[in-house]
Amino acid sequence: MTAFEELGYEVVDHVATITLNRPDKLNAFTQVMRDELIAAFERTDADDDVRAVVLTGAGRAFCAGADLSGGGFESAKRGAGEENPLLPPDSAGMVTLRIFESLKPVVAAVNGAAVGIGSTMPLPADVRVVSDKAKVGFLFARRGIVPDGAASWFLPRVVGIGKATEWTLTGRYVPPAELLSAGYANVLAAPDEVLATAQGIAREIAENVSPVSAALTRRLLWGMLGTEHPMTAHVAESRGLYERTRGADAAEGVAAFLEKRPPRFPLTVSKHLPDIFDPAHPAPAYPDERVSPRYAPTPDPGGTP
Repeated sequence: MTAFEELGYEVVDHVATITLNRPDKLNAFTQVMRDELIAAFERTDADDDVRAVVLTGAGRAFCAGADLSGGGFESAKRGAGEENPLLPPDSAGMVTLRIFESLKPVVAAVNGAAVGIGSTMPLPADVRVVSDKAKVGFLFARRGIVPDGAASWFLPRVVGIGKATEWTLTGRYVPPAELLSAGYANVLAAPDEVLATAQGIAREIAENVSPVSAALTRRLLWGMLGTEHPMTAHVAESRGLYERTRGADAAEGVAAFLEKRPPRFPLTVSKHLPDIFDPAHPAPAYPDERVSPRYAPTPDPGGTP
């Protein structure tokens, strides 16, 4: 198995732990980290031994945002020198969309500072365990940019439009108690207990839940956030129930309940995931778009206060 340069990766008891591993830089986000995170989630999806994923940071931070040690945003260098470059996709969005597409449940263990991409990366996780001492902030406007990581889609769905607008427009640090009450955090834990708490939740999923049912449930809940009518959910759930109630996993689930023992679900995500969703509405693709003058960078006009 190929080792990662800026990530830790370990699978124990059917739980994969992916660790942002630049502790000396507070796990600041780089293009290498982007590519490795995408590869890590490809790996967890393909490995039937993995039934849940924990995402955390090494050291005292989760992720301190983009690596600005070079004096600016690394992403701003993409396409530099080209007369009419293709529009480069936001690196943070590439990661959050890959987490969104995960076939395995994801638990974020936000063990410390989480700003910029560090604050948006946990949004597509299914459960977020946050340190009760964490500094979490959506500081984008304070840095002269806009939110990343498809946060304009995820954040209002997680915490509501009122909190999303306040947090992103003020760019203030949000206290952990407020993160909990707004729904950004599912659980608060002491800094040295965040990872263990997250792994405990992941193990509960791994030990008790059908992997195929978990994959379908995850996609149902996230996918139905954008549908116009509950009939779409009703149809998809009916298809899922038709397949699930007549299959080997349901037989095992009922038998385990009646026999008062842990379940041993026989079906796997790689081989037995049914297609219960309407194919008439595929996910939008990133456009093959050249950079347009209508959003070209504006130089300093002079006289900046």
